Amino acid sequence: MTAPAAVDATGTLLLRPLSIQADDDPDSVIVGRPELGEFVSLPALYGKAVELLGDGLPVGVVQRRIEDEHDVELDVVQLVEALVDLGFVARLNDVDLPDAADEAPPPHLPWLAERHVGWLFGRPMGVLCAVLVGAAVVTLFGRPDLVPVYHDFFWSDYIGLTTLVNTAMFSVVISLHELMHLAAARSLGTPARIGFGTRLHNLVVQTDVTAIWSVPRRSRYRVYLSGTYCDLFLLAILLLVLAYANPPEEVAALLRALALITMLSVPIQAHVYMRTDFYFVLADLLRCRNLFGDGLDYARYLLRRAVAVVRRTPPPADPSTELSARERRAVRIYAVLLVPAATIALGTFAIYTLPIIVSSLLQALVAVWGGLNGGSALQGVDGGLFLLVEGGIQVLFVVTFIRSHPHWFRRGRSSGA
Repeated sequence: MTAPAAVDATGTLLLRPLSIQADDDPDSVIVGRPELGEFVSLPALYGKAVELLGDGLPVGVVQRRIEDEHDVELDVVQLVEALVDLGFVARLNDVDLPDAADEAPPPHLPWLAERHVGWLFGRPMGVLCAVLVGAAVVTLFGRPDLVPVYHDFFWSDYIGLTTLVNTAMFSVVISLHELMHLAAARSLGTPARIGFGTRLHNLVVQTDVTAIWSVPRRSRYRVYLSGTYCDLFLLAILLLVLAYANPPEEVAALLRALALITMLSVPIQAHVYMRTDFYFVLADLLRCRNLFGDGLDYARYLLRRAVAVVRRTPPPADPSTELSARERRAVRIYAVLLVPAATIALGTFAIYTLPIIVSSLLQALVAVWGGLNGGSALQGVDGGLFLLVEGGIQVLFVVTFIRSHPHWFRRGRSSGA
């Protein structure tokens, strides 16, 4: 492939299919490639320049036209260079450029189209969901014993079997949750991918829906809330079956455990100090492009400023000053709540959850040891099941964490050399 000539006023280019959406600021637009998951915010006049470049006009012509019409100065050459770096340009000066999308991981279920899943988010399904959830709430007033409690988790005396089956049921619930996010994205014509991630001490399954920046803001809420919509729909069905179908006790015990698992999946999404579903709703409502990242940066700034006061050194620069006044206020408030909320979550994990996990692991090891040395073989197998499930989850967490933060570990290895 011949290298394209340097960009100048005579240059022409062919843009790849791009999305151009109005931003919160009327003086800016969001330009991006949904299939690449790459989006940037540009001044509105530069967005107009992108449109004109897409019409095949030379760089110099585009620059002169906008400068003459709006009495401003633009550097369209620099804009084109940035578009090339972002992978938004297919051909420059009659030379084809490599497509970064060729190296990007493909979206999941690319064949899924709006016609396949649009009905899930139509008014009839919305009405059906509202009726079922309403009926379940009314039923609970008359049958408060149906409200899931933590005892419902332990439907068997064998902790290993219980953990294995409950983990399988949780996997089904979370898979449906994430598939609804993917389906919601596909109903808007945007790609998505499902994968593992970590949030604080939690191993999570998450759906990458970055491409929804290519749709209007009001449509994004469908994607953010579709998982919770699915959870409430499933929970309502389970409670109504338990209330009116009179299933056998063995089946009812499993349904109660499934209802508990589903119910506990909903409030987790309200933990807006992590990148949960409701966090993205909050970020969009507050019109913040990177609420978590900016909030974390501001929290770090507050810590460094406190250290500077103690050491009597010059204070660091406030990163929030680069944001708009509206976004700056939201980020500062969020940062103040971010640190204590995350601290409480980690503290609760250290005080309650971690000891339970460690204690259960020790009990399982004792059961396995006993089974291998003349004790109950059934208890030994049960303990082995627990070790297999919980051990696998913890190993998966560690592997996912390392893959999610490769720069931490590369830096650690190089510093030790």
